[in-house]
Amino acid sequence: MTPPLDTPSTALPLPHPLVRSQPAAPPSAQPAAPPKQTPQTLIDRYGRVAKDLRVSLTDRCNLRCTYCMPAEGLEWIPTPQTLTDAETIRLIALGVNQLGIEQVRFTGGEPLLRKSLEDIIAATKDLRTAAGTAPTVALTTNGLGLDRRAAGLKAAGLDRVNISLDTLDRELYARLTRRDRLPGVLAAIDAALEANFSPVKINAVIMPGVNEDSILPLAHFALSRGAQLRFIEQMPLGPRSQWRREQMVTADDILATLAKDFALTPATQPRGSAPAALWEATPRTASATPAGQLGVIASVSYSFCGDCDRTRLTTDGAVRNCLFGNSETSLRDLMRAGASDAELAQAWAGEMWRKLPGHGVNDEGFLQPDRPMSAIGG
Repeated sequence: MTPPLDTPSTALPLPHPLVRSQPAAPPSAQPAAPPKQTPQTLIDRYGRVAKDLRVSLTDRCNLRCTYCMPAEGLEWIPTPQTLTDAETIRLIALGVNQLGIEQVRFTGGEPLLRKSLEDIIAATKDLRTAAGTAPTVALTTNGLGLDRRAAGLKAAGLDRVNISLDTLDRELYARLTRRDRLPGVLAAIDAALEANFSPVKINAVIMPGVNEDSILPLAHFALSRGAQLRFIEQMPLGPRSQWRREQMVTADDILATLAKDFALTPATQPRGSAPAALWEATPRTASATPAGQLGVIASVSYSFCGDCDRTRLTTDGAVRNCLFGNSETSLRDLMRAGASDAELAQAWAGEMWRKLPGHGVNDEGFLQPDRPMSAIGG
């Protein structure tokens, strides 16, 4: 059993799965495309099987977070190029019914800007996996407007929600997001808890010299409300000039800060393919903050690519096999050209077959994705 982190200076390895050193077979020994089979699974050349589908419902957002996009926003994808509700639901159904998808997470941009969100969620929840169960349905959101829609989303079948919150300081929040909307996010968290989403997760991106002082206040805030906080290492997915590997706040930095107020012990439950390493956090001194779990998503410092089970669908209908990759296949174009479900499934499986063993962020020749984060989906 790994001992607790007793002092801020203690070096404690994260319980993280690494990229497998021995893939299922060398790429050169594998065929150029996956074998045709019905039903198919979204397997790649290294034996990983995608069961988690991330669906971007829009590239638009009502915030302008500094680590995501410029102040003036981005050039949005024209509406005729984006998937309609019927096209979106068709592809989700294909994934669940024929390709082994078990969880669907809706992202953006900001997915609450999609007026038909409740209808899409309800249609997704009506599907059945190979095991005969409904897929798990989750939402990643900045929270704005969620307080007015939480009950309706719950009724439509939404199971879980992740809400982005990088600081509790209203002035800093306004600088980070270029919008003075912190009260709306706090109302969203309260509404999500009241609606009994299980769990309610809070995502916090930690940036050097920006919000490092928010780590402990956010931890106390989340634990006191029964929400699950996930600290996220800043990733190279925003403006290209704003990320430097040598300057980032690492998972170890975050843990060292948390250790000032909490004794940390790695959670005992299996992590599986989940991106967050979980820690049991116990306050060091008597306070109103209860013990609970905190998480760290160390996408850069401790890559978990070896156990990745995700596939991604952009709002304009492209399948991507990695958040950081530049490979994609347009299912929209195939669909609008009259492709059958079998043809779409084979194209989807083919894109996943091309997935690389890791995202390569730490490689000298790494290039950021050609799409911004808001156009890929979280």
